[in-house]
Amino acid sequence: MTPVARILVVEDSQDIADLIAHYLQGAGYSTAMAANGSEGLKLARAAPPDAIVLDLMLPGMDGLHICQALRGEPATAAIPIIMLTARGEESDRIRGLEFGADDYVTKPFSPKELVARVGALLRRIQRPVAAGKVLIYGPLTIDIDKHVVRVQGEELRLTAKEFMLLRYLIEHRGRVLSRDLLLTDVWSYQYTGGTRTVDVHIRRLREKVPFLGNAISTIKQFGYKLEDPAPAS
Repeated sequence: MTPVARILVVEDSQDIADLIAHYLQGAGYSTAMAANGSEGLKLARAAPPDAIVLDLMLPGMDGLHICQALRGEPATAAIPIIMLTARGEESDRIRGLEFGADDYVTKPFSPKELVARVGALLRRIQRPVAAGKVLIYGPLTIDIDKHVVRVQGEELRLTAKEFMLLRYLIEHRGRVLSRDLLLTDVWSYQYTGGTRTVDVHIRRLREKVPFLGNAISTIKQFGYKLEDPAPAS
């Protein structure tokens, strides 16, 4: 029997938290609740959930700092995080992504859409793969089954979405990929948040994996291309 995915909802509005939990439970997930940032961080550390729905504006520690703290710890670094924000400005949404969020939803939101985004993210992470499948790109290896990325034997900490984006780029290396295609295939649904989301994640990959800086070519006003690795000398 497949284990039920557990979603941690960190939201200070009781009505919104109950609404989210109701729809998540209706979709077959179990939920844990936290009403403030400190409690949410404590719960995530004590029993890492399968995904987190995290409000940006929280009493005490806000969502950005919770996200940053979780990304800095091995046990929680790869947990998918969907951030809720009442701020519609692109700069605020991009800031959330830069702090490590995998996705964001702007309030007011459709609970069904939020559940769909949670499901899409979990499907990408949990989809079955051939046992022992490993992708190799230059000095980089991706163990698909274990969700482990290494460069010259050293393990890297990537978020769930960074892992999926890197895997997609390597599997489609040599091809020019539009931002819209990346949003659809990596985010697993018709994404309406804007193509800057892709740019932020590409920038984070370049920062975490420096040799990708030149390997990922930017195709002006279109998208990106991961060049074929240089042959070993």
